[in-house]
Amino acid sequence: MPRTCLIVDFGGVLTTSLGQAARGFEAREGLPDGAVDQTWYANPAMVRLTGDLECGRITQGGWNRRAARVLGVDDDNLLGRIFADLRPDERMVAVVARARAAGLKVGLLSNSVGLAPWDMYRGVDLGTAFDAALLSEQCGLRKPEPEIYEILLKMLGVPGEECVFVDDNEGNLPPAEALGMGTVLHREAARTIPRLEELLGVSLGAGRRPGGPPPAARRRI
Repeated sequence: MPRTCLIVDFGGVLTTSLGQAARGFEAREGLPDGAVDQTWYANPAMVRLTGDLECGRITQGGWNRRAARVLGVDDDNLLGRIFADLRPDERMVAVVARARAAGLKVGLLSNSVGLAPWDMYRGVDLGTAFDAALLSEQCGLRKPEPEIYEILLKMLGVPGEECVFVDDNEGNLPPAEALGMGTVLHREAARTIPRLEELLGVSLGAGRRPGGPPPAARRRI
């Protein structure tokens, strides 16, 4: 039976690739390829610091200062500079609008990184684009902690068995699966959209070429 609720991540799902944006930053700063990954994901101290940032226990400015020392760069708006090339993925943006237009509930579950000085969600009206939106810093929890998925389900008023969850981080999928959700590991819209159409039983624009979402969708995300 088709499921009735779509839950999506934000960065890397409704936007272009986080990794590709980081490569652009490295090129601009004269850093070696992969420097951001080594600093951010392969350094245990930075992994812990990022967890604190995502849960709202430290500010984005504090994270910027610590990461800048490790990278050997200026700390001014560091996250904003790392992700300066990030853009909306218009095909995935349109999926959210089409799912809601088809009568499905749509939720957002995002590990945030603070809202200042760089706001990943700037220009997005989360209250109108989604039936429920939960940012990690709002509840002091982060994916893949199971409790954050449960909180969003309560906000949406649906059981996990009725949901499909989309994330670009494979490690964030198992807690959703444990709650009965169907899961999709996002890599590109061309593969994600047909899979969502199968799971949700609605047309979401698998055959539409990039750059053509309806004007309403373009305004809302």
